[in-house]
Amino acid sequence: MSTHQPHAAAESRTGLAMGMRGCVEGEACASDRPGHGLHPMQDRLSRIAASRWVDAVVTASATDGFVELVDLDGGAHRVWHHGALTGRLAVGDPVALHPVYGVLARGDDRVSVAAV
Repeated sequence: MSTHQPHAAAESRTGLAMGMRGCVEGEACASDRPGHGLHPMQDRLSRIAASRWVDAVVTASATDGFVELVDLDGGAHRVWHHGALTGRLAVGDPVALHPVYGVLARGDDRVSVAAV
């Protein structure tokens, strides 16, 4: 018979909880979890559900993969990508976010993102 033992309190692990375990840096990462590689089905579904795109402007892009956006209605969004997007995005860049399928687009360039 077991006795009731309380569980330890959960720690907030923003970034790590998004699938960093077991990943390798850069292009060698083969994960298809949100914020990693863009899965072909994810890309296809985001294109089919075109009415769900949200136009936004980049307000911050950090080397740890976090990107902050403001949509045209003034709503704030924070997303994360495994690799830093600082070379691909700059403050003030117009982008489109597909929050349903976790895709961030700038022109024809699309990446998978995880909402945080």
